[in-house]
Amino acid sequence: MPTGRSVLRDAVFGQGRLLAGASVFAALHQGGEALVPVIVGVVIDEAVDTGSLPALLRWLVVLAAVFATLSLSYRFAARAAERAAEQAAHGLRVRLAERVLDPRGGAEAGRLPGALVTIATGDAKRVGAIGTALPFAIAGLLGLLVSAVALLRISVPLGLLVLLGTPPLLWLIHLIGRPLERRSGVEQERAAHASGVAADLVSGLRVLKGIGAEAAAVSRYRRTSRDSFAATLRAARAHAGHDGAILALTGVFIAVVALVGARLAAEGSITVGGLVAAVGLAQYLLGPFQIFAWAGGQLAQARASAERVGSVLAARPAVPVGEGALPGRVRGRLRLRGVCHGSLDGLDLDVEPGELLGVVAGDPAAATHLLECLGREADPAHGRVELDELAFTDLDPDHLRRAVLVAAHDADLFEGSLLDNVVTAAASAHAHIDAALAASAADEVAESLPHGVHTTVAEHGRSLSGGQRQRVALARALAADPPVLVLHDPTTAVDAVTEHRIARELRKIRQGRTTVLVTTSPALLAVTDRVVVLGGGRVSAHGTHAELVDTDAGYRSVVLS
Repeated sequence: MPTGRSVLRDAVFGQGRLLAGASVFAALHQGGEALVPVIVGVVIDEAVDTGSLPALLRWLVVLAAVFATLSLSYRFAARAAERAAEQAAHGLRVRLAERVLDPRGGAEAGRLPGALVTIATGDAKRVGAIGTALPFAIAGLLGLLVSAVALLRISVPLGLLVLLGTPPLLWLIHLIGRPLERRSGVEQERAAHASGVAADLVSGLRVLKGIGAEAAAVSRYRRTSRDSFAATLRAARAHAGHDGAILALTGVFIAVVALVGARLAAEGSITVGGLVAAVGLAQYLLGPFQIFAWAGGQLAQARASAERVGSVLAARPAVPVGEGALPGRVRGRLRLRGVCHGSLDGLDLDVEPGELLGVVAGDPAAATHLLECLGREADPAHGRVELDELAFTDLDPDHLRRAVLVAAHDADLFEGSLLDNVVTAAASAHAHIDAALAASAADEVAESLPHGVHTTVAEHGRSLSGGQRQRVALARALAADPPVLVLHDPTTAVDAVTEHRIARELRKIRQGRTTVLVTTSPALLAVTDRVVVLGGGRVSAHGTHAELVDTDAGYRSVVLS
């Protein structure tokens, strides 16, 4: 099961070749940087002190070669590290998308859509960024090693000071990074929640305006945004404290190295060139320690983000995958026995192959819970749902949904042409797509648009009216032509004339195919073969629409009021 640690490990080892190459080039860069003050010291001792022009020229050529090498090495190291980071982040985004889109569901439980988007973007990028930091951290360690060896050659005390002082300094850097990791995790959590709330409010903006709830929505987002802002400030303070503390520690360490070197030079234990090299190496040490500070901050943030990524990847599926298979030809017989789920309490229901069944639920929750069972978004706590005598739990959810399509009332449209939205799930010939457009009255929508079916539809269909969106969504469901189609209130936003046309055409286009209409629309119920009424979580009445209107007062109050 994915964890934060395994997510980080996969991000690193998954880009092993690139990171190895980046580490080699970064090590050449840091090694070259460490050698510069050593070479300068040699130039002073062998050329300046002796006045030897050939020695001066020789060492200047060596110095130029070192500069050229370290410059090119940094370029290639940065390129490889950045590529590794981007590829690791992209790989995580793909894994997250696959998990969120997994037919078994579960990844979205307890999370707003905007929060999932933030995890797939911000958190994935932070985890991938470890690929940028790791090669340079490794190179920084090598640079310290080169410095220590060079200082040992100049003076054993100086070399030992660097070798023995570095491990405790790195341990302190690790301890200082702990608060940053905690606050970074809280910051990302609050930012994700704020993004989720914002996306939720934007998607429901029309509804909010319709009920006059803009002020309440703004107040809710303001509170959420302030919480996120406060968490960001705390994380920024932790980051500043982290960097400041590390800078102070490394400054003290470098000062100690420089002072010891100066004392040794004053005592005559090292040459002038050795002193210059020692002071230069002490100044150079600031670079690796700054790299450690930066890499430590990146690692702390990556660990916090990896935990959030891992929590999504490890989310428990809402439904398991069965091992059974659907027959080559699905007849479309549905049977529910003793189904208990939410407000459903021992529901028994039979839908015959090719039947057009109406389902009336006075309690909207009962309709929602029935749709969840038929779409296998959740398995009932008790009871059994079957398709052609095969239990839903024995089937792969993805294969099942190709046979049983549940078209939700609040179905979204996607950015693209109207035709693209309709043919997304189409499994039939072009003629059937035209029939689906006509049956849903979406052909009238196309006629009212400047470029017909090729007119671009804005994200979520916001460029269309509510009724137009419903008709396009219905056309998409009909174009899919599944053996079993479940429609939930597909005409609540269309006018009465159009609704009667849709009802008439719906019966024609679904002839011979099982169709369940979960609705209270009398126009749609009038064309069904049979209507069942849900009450108390069970079937409380059944018959034709006309029979129930004549004999059932409760039915009349729900359907005709």
